[in-house]
Amino acid sequence: MKKLTIADVAREAGVSKSTVSQFLNKRYKYMSDETKARIEQVIKELNYQPNGLARSLKHNRTYMAGVIVGNLEYTLSIQSIRAIENELQQSGIQVIICNADENPDKENRHIDMLLARKVDGLIIFPTGQNAAVYNRLVEEKFPLVFLDRLVEGVNTQSLLLDNEMAVKIGIQELNEHGHTRIALLTLPIGEHRITPRVERVSGYKKGMEEQGLPLRQEYMHSVPREEIYATLDGLFALEEPPTALLAGNDIVLAEMLQFVNARGLRIPEDVSIVGIDDAQFAHIYNPAITTIRQPAADIGRQAARALMSSIEEKGSAVPIIYRFVPTLVHGKSVQSLKGSEGYAKGV
Repeated sequence: MKKLTIADVAREAGVSKSTVSQFLNKRYKYMSDETKARIEQVIKELNYQPNGLARSLKHNRTYMAGVIVGNLEYTLSIQSIRAIENELQQSGIQVIICNADENPDKENRHIDMLLARKVDGLIIFPTGQNAAVYNRLVEEKFPLVFLDRLVEGVNTQSLLLDNEMAVKIGIQELNEHGHTRIALLTLPIGEHRITPRVERVSGYKKGMEEQGLPLRQEYMHSVPREEIYATLDGLFALEEPPTALLAGNDIVLAEMLQFVNARGLRIPEDVSIVGIDDAQFAHIYNPAITTIRQPAADIGRQAARALMSSIEEKGSAVPIIYRFVPTLVHGKSVQSLKGSEGYAKGV
């Protein structure tokens, strides 16, 4: 059977080959809805399959993009990747997803592999330990977008939550319910200072000060996942244990809930909890956990659009940092202490 060409589609649709080409490349600016519908109908009737290789050679592109995730366990990673993939596929760009497991060597290998496959651009949740590699890409004007994190000394388009605001929202919510002894737990900040963790600790300090609450070092902990249980044990063994816990991310929140269950503590009667990152399990837990949501899908969509713009501009996009606003999602995990004995002790 003869292989169909653009010329066949153009002839059947009664338009030029150039118009069909514009349609296939999703350039509809000067195309009427009637023409678009006619071409689409002919493509379906003929079962026409565009020649991807010829398209790539003509435009000197592969129509593939790489996404390197710091850790696939995070709620942000899962939700934003889905949005990235949907957005890029709508523009005819296929996505290759890699998980770095917070390992800079693994991240570097992923970068090398994706460059060898000649992807058109990269979206990276950076480990932060490959600054020389990132800067080489920037210098070569390779389309590069950072998501969720910043890397000192690397200037590229970056999209992330306003992390300080997220923690401040949590502290304000707890303080309004009479909690003054509020503990924050995050995963380790790390040698290369992972942005959300650094900013959330900073936001905690600023938030406590802004609310006029005492800042107690024994209530601030950045520890590995496997040490969270022991850290919570230590907090509740204090002469004045916290009345509320603020989880730095969804992984920390999961560990907190396991600890609470194991110790037979009641939420919110024995301890109030607020989580940062809007994990699905927080809402199906009984009681539902109050969380601070980051718009993961919006962040992913905007990252994809930023990458596409950078591809079109051949890596010359202005390096801008985009901050997204967090929102409070009320659950039933915060109890008011106002007027209670616990509130009086905490003042």
